[in-house]
Amino acid sequence: MSDHDAIAIVGGGLMGHGIAQVFARAGHMVRVHDASAQILSTLHERIRRNLVDLGQDAAAANRVSGHDSLAAAVGGAGFVFEAGPENLSLKRQIFANIEAAAAPQAILASNTSVIPITQIMTGLKRGDRALGTHWWNPPFLVPLVEVIKTPHTSMAAVQAMSQLLLAAGKTPVTIQKDVPGFVGNRLQHALWREAIALVQNGVCDADTVDTVVKASFGRRLAVLGPLENADLVGTDLTLAIHETVLPDLDRTPGPLPLLKELVAGGRLGMKTGEGFRRWTPDEQAKLRQRVFQYLKALDDQGI
Repeated sequence: MSDHDAIAIVGGGLMGHGIAQVFARAGHMVRVHDASAQILSTLHERIRRNLVDLGQDAAAANRVSGHDSLAAAVGGAGFVFEAGPENLSLKRQIFANIEAAAAPQAILASNTSVIPITQIMTGLKRGDRALGTHWWNPPFLVPLVEVIKTPHTSMAAVQAMSQLLLAAGKTPVTIQKDVPGFVGNRLQHALWREAIALVQNGVCDADTVDTVVKASFGRRLAVLGPLENADLVGTDLTLAIHETVLPDLDRTPGPLPLLKELVAGGRLGMKTGEGFRRWTPDEQAKLRQRVFQYLKALDDQGI
């Protein structure tokens, strides 16, 4: 492949190394920049371990190189993906540095979960080649990538990015309007808000919420989207249900008090051993393994 086919990734952490793995498996030479020497020193090991765990050729990791210089990683690459922390000012500074070092034809993409891409890319000299690519964790097992346009993004850039992602085995979708959270996280966190409200209001406990989702509509979601389901049961029935239930759903405009109390009390979830429920190290490891094996099984089946 030519230098133009090289992929540059700025940030080699949780998402960055996974994105690098995807493109390396697709045959691209991948250059990863990170300011942390420790992250760069473990880059190959983390990618190789993932590939081995997935039963895939670990030699793909040889296509990935780590760079402490951003310019060395970005220069000449056809596509540049930023995978840094969720911090708007930091991302803006990173893109100023990327634009200064990247080739004129390079397409620049930010991997962010919720920050509007237009806010990140403000100040760039050429906004037509800048867009968002929201990957889901782990990037090498979850197929979706949301490709987010800003008012300045050219359709040529969107098409080139979508073609790159398709060729790498991903499922790209184009988000036409740049809104916080895009599509996936808006839907996901609307569900989370109602889940927290149910516990906060004493309707049920956290275990019941998770059991209800996993043992009912959660089983259908991989093959039956919400609007497909609405058409399946009928829009008339959907309307009747909404007339009864929607007025009673939580509509708090900000984070719910229960969530704020957990954070203020140091109950930060698995990182502290307690959040909405308590977690032993063994329980955490078992849950992570269940999720990995479930996603791997779907990937193996091509789902």
